Amino acid sequence: MLNLVLFGAPGSGKGTQSAKLIDEYGLYHISTGELLREHIARGTELGKIADKYISQGQLIPDELMISILDEVLDNEAKDKPGVVFDGFPRTIPQANALKELLSRRGTGLHAVIGLEVPEEELVERMLKRGKDTGRADDTLDTIRKRLQVYHNQTQPLAEYYKEEGNYLPINGSGVVDEIFAEIAKGIERTTGHKRRK
Repeated sequence: MLNLVLFGAPGSGKGTQSAKLIDEYGLYHISTGELLREHIARGTELGKIADKYISQGQLIPDELMISILDEVLDNEAKDKPGVVFDGFPRTIPQANALKELLSRRGTGLHAVIGLEVPEEELVERMLKRGKDTGRADDTLDTIRKRLQVYHNQTQPLAEYYKEEGNYLPINGSGVVDEIFAEIAKGIERTTGHKRRK
């Protein structure tokens, strides 16, 4: 098994690097945002409950998110050699809940990959992305707010995983393939898992 958490600020390249991790290690990708949208679209019981919170601009309660993850790990992810969590956990209580969730399955978290990118570069990347894709939430004001929320919530989480001994800081600036090569080296160093290719 190889279970990873990929985290970094908005615009740090999580989507790009998680796609490479899935391809390289055959992992199951769990993006909490995508999961919630899928449940809402399918009209599942969990989706209906989640929609009530989201439509009022509120965060999904941890218990609800955990029960959705529980279901995914039992069903979709069960035959995969591991999971990459993208966008979860975001808080220390969520990190504790994830630890418990994996422990009940006789496994744990092998590495937490932290994509570290300077603030100004993040802002530039997201402004460019907004221009290229027309993403409505990529305006300077919204970007600054999102980064502030990220720093407030995630700084303690990075410290938490450093204490756990599985935090892998990665310089997220530069060429995509070079960044991935650093991630793969870090995974091999900390977990013994080698690249397939």
